[in-house]
Amino acid sequence: MRAAWAEIDLAAIAHNVTALREHVAPARLGAVVKADGYGHGAVEVSRAALAAGADGLGVALVEEGAQLRGAGIDAPVLLLSQPPLDEMRDVVELDLRPTLYTAAGIDAAADAVAAAGPGAAPLAVHLKVDTGMHRVGADPADAVALAKRLAARPELRFEGLLTHCAVADEPDNPFTDEQLARFAEVRRALAAAGLEPAVVHAANSAAALLRPDARFDLVRCGIAIYGIDPAPGLDGGVDLRPAMALKARVSHVKTVAAGEAVSYGLRRRFTRDTVVATVPIGYADGVRRSLGADGGDVLIGGRRRPMAGTVTMDQITVDCGTDASVAVGDEVVLIGTQGEERITATDWAQLTGTIAYEIVCGIGPRVPRHHLHG
Repeated sequence: MRAAWAEIDLAAIAHNVTALREHVAPARLGAVVKADGYGHGAVEVSRAALAAGADGLGVALVEEGAQLRGAGIDAPVLLLSQPPLDEMRDVVELDLRPTLYTAAGIDAAADAVAAAGPGAAPLAVHLKVDTGMHRVGADPADAVALAKRLAARPELRFEGLLTHCAVADEPDNPFTDEQLARFAEVRRALAAAGLEPAVVHAANSAAALLRPDARFDLVRCGIAIYGIDPAPGLDGGVDLRPAMALKARVSHVKTVAAGEAVSYGLRRRFTRDTVVATVPIGYADGVRRSLGADGGDVLIGGRRRPMAGTVTMDQITVDCGTDASVAVGDEVVLIGTQGEERITATDWAQLTGTIAYEIVCGIGPRVPRHHLHG
């Protein structure tokens, strides 16, 4: 078994889902499990989230929905963007709920249901409106016409209306107010046309935590169910517990003489004889290469130890100072807690100029996931 792994605490997932449900009630909670559950394992996270009361799941790709169905998960699964038109038959066969925002998408979804035969039930679909993020979604001016087109197809059921908040993780940014105002205008126009979906939703994790006016009937929580704030310090007062720990074991120890340097580029030269531990995990596994230069630490023996030199594809080197007690086989915590010390995905993100989402999603597939059930 490889001496590097990620531990996924499913009890933490369940705790976070429960805490978030209580925070957003009476709105329901959909757990976003795209990108293999943000690197945590989509199937296992889905089961834990549903057992804790999540009302459904969200994915990005038809293939991700197929993975959940193949694992026997029969809960509602929302495709968060319109799938390719040639995949609509798979959408119908898998009983996924597609997000739609073009006339071609509506027609393709309806035609796929019709092709399934006269016994096929209407497919529940959601109409997405672009209120300002300008990534995907229908222009607000086109929403009524698209909804009418959808309602005219008996093969489809207009279940949901949604939008997506672009800056909800910036609490002082007034653009969220503008987006919600545009969304309200669309809802009024649809109501005037007699087109009112059963489910209205707009809130991602940040809006679910911080914007009660964006919760509507359902919130779509992604990063928060994994115990990570949408932005540093933005937990909304909810007790979120990180679900992922990244660990390894020391594979080699040597004393490097004063004046010598380690790793590619020899950028870390020691001023004294130094105990250096090699750890078999690297940037191919998601340990950002720049962490060696940006001040990245690991935990060994309950103490912070700086990465020494450049992170390589399969290994890192760690400066253990004069601590001769460090030995092959010692546990190394790259993300997580050891003793009284803790390193988080957010710590890595701040050091490397990115967001914690990218850190956990970037933990590579060759890192085994050990799912802990509490």
